Amino acid sequence: MIEAKLISTGFKYIAGVDEAGRGACAGPLVIAAVILDNPLSEKFAEVRDSKELTEKQRERLYTLIIDNSISYAIISVTVSEIDSGGVHRVNIEGMRRAVLGLKSKPEYVLTDGYKIAGLAIPALAVWKGDQVAVSISAASILAKVTRDRIMRELDSEYPNYGMSSHKGYITKKHSAALAKFGVTEIHRKSFANIANLIHNGK
Repeated sequence: MIEAKLISTGFKYIAGVDEAGRGACAGPLVIAAVILDNPLSEKFAEVRDSKELTEKQRERLYTLIIDNSISYAIISVTVSEIDSGGVHRVNIEGMRRAVLGLKSKPEYVLTDGYKIAGLAIPALAVWKGDQVAVSISAASILAKVTRDRIMRELDSEYPNYGMSSHKGYITKKHSAALAKFGVTEIHRKSFANIANLIHNGK
């Protein structure tokens, strides 16, 4: 475990960072950073990549993580920010914002896949980090649960699109709704499928 090696060398405040919604064509990008009180503790034994968990499991672990964190920060990047800055750039900037939003300053930062440029803290970008680092897995759960809650709220505002089921990702149901009802303000105009619909007058 990555955290075990870091702790053995004297690091205590280790932040994990991850996002939810990068590949969706609707809704915000949500990024979380979290410092667990002890990532090696048995109480985090069930914490893993949020995509491997059921919604019920994620909700339960969300509370566990919040209650047993030294500090956490969750930020939401709007559709307009994604369209104006590009999803990769705003994702990196969002990770930086999340780390800087932690009330306790981390001594080391672990991110899922992407390096945070210009971060004045030792950091490591971990390939498939949400599968090998508990801190990153915990951040993935915080980000995923938060974003799913937002998408369920948006479903009530845009009931024709099925946001509560597909969470803004492209599915047959979502594509059919877009073809029938058109593009909304919560759709990312910079994404190719949405841009094509706009070009075709949807």
